[in-house]
Order: sequence, then structure tokens, then C-alpha cells
Amino acid sequence: MIRPSKGMDQAWQLPANMSDSRGKHITEVINTYSKRLMGFIRKRVSSEADAEDILQDVFYQFIGNTTPIEQLTSWLFTVTRNKITDKQRKKKPELLEDLYASDSDEGFEWSDLFFDDENNPESEYMRSLFWDALYTALNELPAPQRDAFVLNEIEGIPFKEIAEQTGDTINTLISRKRYAVLHLRERLGTLKNELLNHS
Repeated sequence: MIRPSKGMDQAWQLPANMSDSRGKHITEVINTYSKRLMGFIRKRVSSEADAEDILQDVFYQFIGNTTPIEQLTSWLFTVTRNKITDKQRKKKPELLEDLYASDSDEGFEWSDLFFDDENNPESEYMRSLFWDALYTALNELPAPQRDAFVLNEIEGIPFKEIAEQTGDTINTLISRKRYAVLHLRERLGTLKNELLNHS
């Protein structure tokens, strides 16, 4: 059994036929990278449970990998980023429709990335850019606006329940979320323009 880091309760069962040297290498990698990867994941997902699931998936993919990895750090963070994107795709991206609504006719919409079945590298890369930009922009917001958006839009909690938990009025929460949406839409629009101008 291998434990990725202190304080985490996942245990890693290595295949019985794995060589001692490979097992030792995997142990070292998990112990070396688990804290960095977990910090990276926590900034991009909304719950600790999701973060732990993603980290576990990353290391299971690493353990099962049979091809040489030249740039280990890059490989691990790329896989982690992809796992985060996959997790976010499953969280009903249609909830974020208000963000990628636009009046433009440029032929590119963020929603196109989420409502197709393509899993090619370009689509995955674009989706990762979307989530990176979204969470960077969220971190720029005042905490009340960020919390209103995350709780209602990403976690899907109704305003009525948020109001009961926080003591804020529903109108206040709606207003905070609206300010958040305007800021996020502006930031995503900037990224979109950069992509269109460099395509």
C-alpha cells in the first residue's frame, strides 16, 4: 500500500506483478507530487471531495501507464488538468449558459466546447483555458460575489437555501451573482478575443 501524503486517506494498491524498482519509483512520485497537485486541483474545483477524486484518478492513470514519460512534471499536470476538465464537464455546464451567451457572430462560442462530443486535444485545451480563465476571474471578485456565483451557478444551490444559510436576502444574492457574471463574462470575452485574433 502507498499513501500519497500525510493527511490523505487514499491507499494505492500496486499490481502484484510490478517490479520493486517500479513500485519504489511510483511511491516516490506520489510522495513528491501529491501535495503540489492537490494544491493545483483545489484552486480549480469547488469541493474537497472532487479534489481528492481527481488526484486519485491522476495517480491511477500514472500507475497504469506503460509508456515512458520524458517530462514527468508536465505529464502529471497535463493529466491533472484534463481530469479537472472532465469533472467540470459532468457538472452540467449548461448551468453556465449565462456566461457564454453573446451577441457576436464570430463563429466561436464557449458553449460549443461543452455541447459536442469531441475529445480531441484542441477541444480539451480550449476547455482547460475556459476553466482556468473562469477560476482566475472568480478569484478577482470580492468574496460575497464569488460565493454567490459559486454556490448558485456551479454547485446548483437555490438562492432560497443560500439566503437561509447566510442570512442575506435573495435580492442581495441575485445582485451579487449578477455583478459576478458581468465580470466573468468580460474576462472570458477578453480570452475569446485573444484566441480569435491568434487563430
